[in-house]
Amino acid sequence: MTGQLNRVDVTVLPAGWATRGAYPSEVSGSWSPALSPDGRHAAYVSDRSGSPKVWVQPVGSELTFLVDTGEEPVVSVHWSTGGGWLACVLAPGGAPRTEVWLVRPDGSALHQVAGFGTDSAENVRWLPGRPLLAVTENLTTTLLVDAEHGTRSDIATGELVSLFDVSPDRSRALLRQGPRGSRYIAVRDLATGVDEYVTSGEQACFGPDGSVWARSDAGERPVLLQGSVLRAESDDAEVEAFALTSDGTKLAVLWNVDGGRSALTVDGMPVELPGWVVSQPAWSADGSTLAFTAEGPGQPHGVWTWTLPGGLVPVSVDEVVEKAIHPTLRRFASHDGLEISGWLFEPLGPGPHPTVLWLHGGPEAQERPGHGPLFQSLVDRGIAVFAANVRGSSGFGRSFVNADNGALRYGAIADVKSCVEHLVATGVTDPERVGCMGRSYGGYLTLAALTTYPELFAVGIDVCGMSNFATFYEHTEPWIAAAAVSKYGDPVLDADLLRDLSPITRIDNLRAPLMVVHGENDSNVPVIEAEQVVEALAERGVEHRYLLFPGEGHELLHRSSRAEYLRETVGWLTRHLLSLHSLSAH
Repeated sequence: MTGQLNRVDVTVLPAGWATRGAYPSEVSGSWSPALSPDGRHAAYVSDRSGSPKVWVQPVGSELTFLVDTGEEPVVSVHWSTGGGWLACVLAPGGAPRTEVWLVRPDGSALHQVAGFGTDSAENVRWLPGRPLLAVTENLTTTLLVDAEHGTRSDIATGELVSLFDVSPDRSRALLRQGPRGSRYIAVRDLATGVDEYVTSGEQACFGPDGSVWARSDAGERPVLLQGSVLRAESDDAEVEAFALTSDGTKLAVLWNVDGGRSALTVDGMPVELPGWVVSQPAWSADGSTLAFTAEGPGQPHGVWTWTLPGGLVPVSVDEVVEKAIHPTLRRFASHDGLEISGWLFEPLGPGPHPTVLWLHGGPEAQERPGHGPLFQSLVDRGIAVFAANVRGSSGFGRSFVNADNGALRYGAIADVKSCVEHLVATGVTDPERVGCMGRSYGGYLTLAALTTYPELFAVGIDVCGMSNFATFYEHTEPWIAAAAVSKYGDPVLDADLLRDLSPITRIDNLRAPLMVVHGENDSNVPVIEAEQVVEALAERGVEHRYLLFPGEGHELLHRSSRAEYLRETVGWLTRHLLSLHSLSAH
């Protein structure tokens, strides 16, 4: 079944109610900072024009220049160490498949260099001091693109392989290999093809002396290594990312602390941050300037730079919404005693409140206290939001990330029930008015919870979630399927387990009104995952709604799509969580 079902009109609530919903629905953001070699200009991605495009701006100036890369949305931008090129990662149709294009900073000489046809290119990095771009295609082929000569050179091939770096003499390649949850870093001798294992992890680079710097997750908490020497660790925080200057004299380390907030150090000294959550630290080629993105409650993604002694300079930053609700971190024991947590956005005034449980994607991701127009819009209307980090989430140690692998996934589904029980027991939540929603893996977990514990929920929203592991494996991109086996299970060897874990198997149990949201071009979680749920609910007469976005993929990249999604989602949830209560009170 394709297309879009007729939409349900939202119930009109009592006069005066709508004036409470004054939180800005959708604002622009900026991310993926890339600095010119001298740190005086910044390139970044912003959707201020309606869809993600590349902009260049002098640091400290309000002048902005749009770099024309065509109609397709841009995922990231990377400034060459020599300054002559911008490498732009584009997502045709908004789908997970990506292409790499080169363009001069003045917008001239635009041309494609990777991700041709059905290939998907990712993990883009300019090599220090050289006009060479490291690129990986389809997690099977790694290559170098020579920007000046327009040539491509294969470096290494293999299954589930990705290129991090190449030594200056091009004798060694630094590779990431393996499936999700079991990825490791190795150095390959390009003459012999022999690999030398470095560590378990997903970020690494060569230092100027040829040593390997790696974020290692071989232990319980990720740390930073230089060869076998420990360079950064903490008993209660994780090394999330690092950035080393080309000459190796400055080191920025990004930390994940206190349930999902950020901390940043440069050469061991703390940097004052302009937002609760920071990401994408990157040095200019000369090592003078560090760029990163920052966000927080009511604070959209913005690009900042930092220098010593100059300090912080905003580059592309939107105004903070002063009325935003700041969440509190809740930690509690789940059904089997394992501690789980989440960020509670609670309306003003006494509870219990109608509540929406939000489940993030991944599952190896983390709900963090960043910018969330949906959460703020719901709280503004009197609905609490609990953004949960159930088992399988990152940020809480290696054991926690792996605690939902394969047959352990039943424990993650039971965590959803434990979240509801905690919120009800602590007086936050009205047990008669609980909703559940999530996107990608969180959409799967939403469907699993709605069909496993139908008595708990009054409404649900599934955003591009998997409903049937068999059809997911059959229709997703081959490299996505190959990487997912270690996390979910093998589609052949574990077929019975995956069938039992698939929400479509228990779709007869679903009772809550359900909205299903999907991007038509999604090739990560293909649209058949939504269609079979909608068809099953229509056959069973369950109230539902199907919101399909043409021209979008796994992410809603256009601001107009996100605004419509926000409007329809808030309407669906308020209709089912507030209307009866509001109308009976008047």
